[in-house]
Amino acid sequence: MRRLFHKIYLTIIASLFMVAIVAGAGWHLGPNGSPANQAFELAGKLAAAALPPAEAAPNAQQDALTQLTDQLDADLALFDAAERLIASAGDPLPPPGARPGHAKGGWVRGAGGPAWSLSLPDRRWLVVRPQAHHRPSAFGLILFLGSIALLVALCAYPFVRGLTRRLERLQAGVETLGAGNLAARVKVEGRDEVAGLAASFNRAASRIEELVSAHRLLLANASHELRTPLSRIRLGIELYRETGAPRHKADLERDIAELDLLIDEILLASRLDAVGTLQRTEEVDLLALSAEEAARFDDCAAEGEPVIIRGEANLLRRLIRNLLENASRHGKPPIRVEVRRQGASAIVEVVDHGQGIAAAEREHIFTPFHRLKADAQGSGLGLSLVRQIARLHGGDAIVAPRPGEPSCFRVTLPLSSG
Repeated sequence: MRRLFHKIYLTIIASLFMVAIVAGAGWHLGPNGSPANQAFELAGKLAAAALPPAEAAPNAQQDALTQLTDQLDADLALFDAAERLIASAGDPLPPPGARPGHAKGGWVRGAGGPAWSLSLPDRRWLVVRPQAHHRPSAFGLILFLGSIALLVALCAYPFVRGLTRRLERLQAGVETLGAGNLAARVKVEGRDEVAGLAASFNRAASRIEELVSAHRLLLANASHELRTPLSRIRLGIELYRETGAPRHKADLERDIAELDLLIDEILLASRLDAVGTLQRTEEVDLLALSAEEAARFDDCAAEGEPVIIRGEANLLRRLIRNLLENASRHGKPPIRVEVRRQGASAIVEVVDHGQGIAAAEREHIFTPFHRLKADAQGSGLGLSLVRQIARLHGGDAIVAPRPGEPSCFRVTLPLSSG
């Protein structure tokens, strides 16, 4: 019993048997007010109307019972209140066997098969049993019930098997994904929980494929980008050994700082891709943060209004710093940071007096390791991190040129709900 559809299928069949057993028990053991006992009471009144009164002579009662037997084609037996036999017709019948909870009548068992006992209004008892040629045989009853069970089983099987077949396809998709095929997806069928599970699997598989692809690209680009500073460091060490010139030492320090920054940005980009959520959030004043970062650059100022958002302060600081470093490296001073509210959003804009970015490149510059020129400075990760951090906070980063100020980057972040 290791297949799910076997378990579901047998559960349905067992439930049918339990329904039959409970229904039979309820019919047999139900209270006096049940429909069965009401029917027995009504049958008893009708039988009393067809029989002589209790004080009639035994011969009269016997004749009436014999006539009623011929009309009903059933075995009949009439008992007094003490369950003593008064008259009978047909095969022998058991006494009514009155018991608490069955004062109006009920089933009685005897050698000839089950019979019904009816309580008459004058406290007599009438026991009735259809004659043998009218009673269904045990084999016939079993065949009838078996036919019903077979019909239910045949109708239930396609539904049960269809459900478990979808689960098997989902299992095959999981195994395919686990084997390394990141493009594995499963067909979403129906609108039930299994369909929801298949949709969740497809979303998870897409996310895994995106993360693995991003990490592969990051690894490939990082290995290429690391070669340049490492080569310069190796050459600088050799030159410094030969000459001992201070300028070679300064070049080494600058190359090491560049390598350290590149590694830091690679690790941060990888962490943001993998985590996908903020770790520690707090109330952050964007204007104060911008002013602190602007003070680190020459000819740079922050202006606007205090705007509070909820986010991770270190990441927001890194976002503003990367924008300022990008403006300082590729733009022209003076540099200005503007902070303001706009509806339900906080706007941070970094503006410099450079030539701006061509429309065809405005999306590409946010791609990791993308550079506008072959000899451009930087690692190509700064603006990519800006957009990652902004989207992690529920916002976005775009190039937003202004009239007369073509070099402008805009970051939109949701305001704190508090």
